[in-house]
Amino acid sequence: MREGWRKDDYLILFEESEIDAANVRYAISQFLPGYEIVGLWFWDDFLVRDSSGRTYTVPTVAPLSRYLEPFAPPQSNEPLETDVRFEGKVKWYVKPVMFSGSPTDEANVTWVDHATHAELVRWWNNVYLNSTCSPQAH
Repeated sequence: MREGWRKDDYLILFEESEIDAANVRYAISQFLPGYEIVGLWFWDDFLVRDSSGRTYTVPTVAPLSRYLEPFAPPQSNEPLETDVRFEGKVKWYVKPVMFSGSPTDEANVTWVDHATHAELVRWWNNVYLNSTCSPQAH
């Protein structure tokens, strides 16, 4: 895993050998079949790659195809500027923005490790699926 700043973007990039495990950990195929997670962009978004090798950003919570935005990833040899304040940490909104959580309320922000981040993403994505698939949602 490589992480750090590329200009104004904070990136967490998975090594090719880590991608399969990341896809399982985050259960991305539930939402984006045919895409694979290659990293995180600013903690709130996945970096995903399609079968043609194009890279996109998509929210970590409710990673739906309608939210895909093209993204130009750094070259594999392009250095990232490390920032020890964030190494091994992922910013998490206690109540995700998708569920009306405030991105500016400091009380809604916590920092978690990567394993906890994956658990939280899966949990909230299941909440999203259950809320959109339930009879009351229609």
